[in-house]
Amino acid sequence: MKVNDVLKKLESLANPSTLKHNLKAGAGNNQFGVKMWDIRKVAAEIKSDHALALDLWATGNIDARLVAILILRPKDLSPAELENMVKSETFSQVADWLYSHVIKDFPDKEKLREKWMKSKDKMCARQGWSLTSGRIARSPEGIDISALLDRLEKEMPKAPPEVQWTMNSALANIGIHHAEHRKRALAIGEKLGIYKDYPVSKGCTSPYAPIWINEMVKRQK
Repeated sequence: MKVNDVLKKLESLANPSTLKHNLKAGAGNNQFGVKMWDIRKVAAEIKSDHALALDLWATGNIDARLVAILILRPKDLSPAELENMVKSETFSQVADWLYSHVIKDFPDKEKLREKWMKSKDKMCARQGWSLTSGRIARSPEGIDISALLDRLEKEMPKAPPEVQWTMNSALANIGIHHAEHRKRALAIGEKLGIYKDYPVSKGCTSPYAPIWINEMVKRQK
């Protein structure tokens, strides 16, 4: 299958409601608005095709990039190629899919994490904090939690929204998984007040760190 074949297939699956939702969420106009279920079906038909994935990514089309993420082979990417992909995408849904399907299991992810935690590029910083949040929750060995809390308290208020979201996740994971730092994590969340008034659907947990932390700790008991 060629790039134009995939684009024509995606265009035939365009959904006005999905397009409207994506635009409202901050996506650009280079998209058709394909439902995630249909994105997965298209990718399943192609299976694995790394060269095609890179070509699809190069189109800049949001739907094509989502398909690309599912059909590329992460081990065939160089760290530089992955970083360029990260920098080139500002729509959070695509960025988060790239994290979930490629970055979090990438062989050199720790080197990239350390680099991205110092990056001035907002999308690299977003992914750096995502990787750090994962380490806080699952493998905190060697992570200076106190230093992270210092950074979060100082940097979160002025961080771009794209970065602020994953920084907040790191703050919440500190409070949830590290009882010795919970009091300070809660205090920072209350002091900053980030996402305090964030609209939340019924049955979902607020991203406001103090609520998020207390709810997850309660569930652990």
